[in-house]
Amino acid sequence: MPEGTLCNRKPIQTEADLKRLLSDTGGKEYYRQMKELDIDSDALWNTIQKTCKSRIRTWLEICAHCGMCADSCFIYLVNDRDPTQVPAYKIQSTLGEVIKRKGRVNNAFMHMAMETAWAKCTCCNRCGMYCPHGIDMGVMFGYLRGLLYSQGFVPWELKIGAGMHRVYRAQMDVTEEDWVETCEWMVSENEEELPGLSIPVDKENADILYTVNAREVKHYPEDLAEAAILFHIAGENWTVTSKGWEQTSLAMFAGDWEACKLQVNGVYDAMERLKPKRMIGTECGHAHRATVVEGPYWAGRKDGLPPVKCMHYVEWVAEALRTGKLKIDPAKRIKEPVTIQDSCNYIRNHGLKDITREIVSYIVEPGYFVDMTPNREHNYCCGGGGGFNGISLYRHQRNRALMTKRDQIMSTGASLVIAPCHNCWDAIRDLEEEYKIGIRWSFLKPLLIKMVEIPEHLLPTE
Repeated sequence: MPEGTLCNRKPIQTEADLKRLLSDTGGKEYYRQMKELDIDSDALWNTIQKTCKSRIRTWLEICAHCGMCADSCFIYLVNDRDPTQVPAYKIQSTLGEVIKRKGRVNNAFMHMAMETAWAKCTCCNRCGMYCPHGIDMGVMFGYLRGLLYSQGFVPWELKIGAGMHRVYRAQMDVTEEDWVETCEWMVSENEEELPGLSIPVDKENADILYTVNAREVKHYPEDLAEAAILFHIAGENWTVTSKGWEQTSLAMFAGDWEACKLQVNGVYDAMERLKPKRMIGTECGHAHRATVVEGPYWAGRKDGLPPVKCMHYVEWVAEALRTGKLKIDPAKRIKEPVTIQDSCNYIRNHGLKDITREIVSYIVEPGYFVDMTPNREHNYCCGGGGGFNGISLYRHQRNRALMTKRDQIMSTGASLVIAPCHNCWDAIRDLEEEYKIGIRWSFLKPLLIKMVEIPEHLLPTE
């Protein structure tokens, strides 16, 4: 069968196509059609010839098969050091073979490559730190995902996620009207306790443009309220945008390169239109990577930078605490064993390791913080990054991958894990549900709300 009605090489472009795929609960028919999907080898090889540049080809050639990447990979370790889980083997047996065969591969090969790309690698880039040649496996696996997506071999949830970005410019079916109404709703829910609270929409020349994760709007609107309250207490001149408010990119996980460009251009257009001094993104690692690290290249920006200075939320929190814009009530500091999860995407890939620990110094009573081992840029992935959290087809593999983070947390003796990243938050929630080790987990915002001092002039008068 050349292409199915659900599983095919066509990206989702319309709401009707999206709903049709969503109605296939669990992707049962989608995966049945995938077993019969033909490979357009000529198109695959043409894509490789046009897009596989010298950097990736050089990395494939210079790999010395030394095995230095093996022990760096938590998925290799948690799977009893299975040789087929060595990062170098995983990329050579998939991307290396596709190139070697000039795209002449079959359905079984593509199924194997799909499982390898999404269930055996989270693109955490830890292996690249230990490679003597500096080979960036995360970049290569991202490229492999793009090739697989172009041929229709992508997990059901991620085909939907990429389609959401194409249809709604958000990873979920949240319209611009839904977004603005949610902002208004959160203000009305909290303005009695904080008179003057607002979420300014489309304010030009603000000091801060705040962008969010669509999951917050859809499922955790209190996160938006908490951000607004903290900006209000800090006296920030801030705004959100009615268009281009979604910072995340499931298209990046899916390998839908065109949708990646569409998504990030929406955010950049908002920056150009509103002209803020800087953009602050919410507590999400992959959103920061998609918009700030990878985004400029998808958008074709020659300077490799977004239109305005961009910061992750942890940078703003540290700055606000450091400058006294936010002040912590000493009596309300955390007084229980606590550790922090280092997100791959803004710690290892963007160097913010010391920023998160600066925050800890303000909000945790001395003697109660215990770092994981290893930590900072050497920390292991949460176990659910790179889209791994959301793929039901590979849930068993994902649950096994959570064991590394489980053991790290248990070794600290912590009862609370601070996780300023959506994927990490989800993975730690799931490992507690799966393994029941007796921990709690939290973003920064709710912790700060409980302990920050509110200036008297912001409190309601009797």
